[in-house]
Amino acid sequence: MANGIEKAFGLTAQEFAHFGDGALAYVKAIKSEDVARLFPQAPALRPGVKLFALLGADGSPIVLTDSRDAAIANAWEHELQTVSLH
Repeated sequence: MANGIEKAFGLTAQEFAHFGDGALAYVKAIKSEDVARLFPQAPALRPGVKLFALLGADGSPIVLTDSRDAAIANAWEHELQTVSLH
C-alpha cells in the first residue's frame, strides 16, 4: 500500500501519515463502548450512548463530547479545519 500512496499522492507513507497535523481534524460518531480505546483516561460510561470524538488528522484523540456541534466548535477554537470522511 505504501507504493500506492507514493504514486497517488507523491508522498511517502510517513509523510502521508502526518499530512494535516496541527491543521486538520475530523469528527467521528462513536458509541460509549468505544471510548476506552480512543480515550483510555476517560471514566467508564453507560453502554449505548452516542458520542462524538474530535480526532487529529493522524487519528489522535483531541476531545470527546455529546454533540457534533460541540466537537466542531472545539476544532474552531483550536484553529483546526474540520474535514469530512466518506
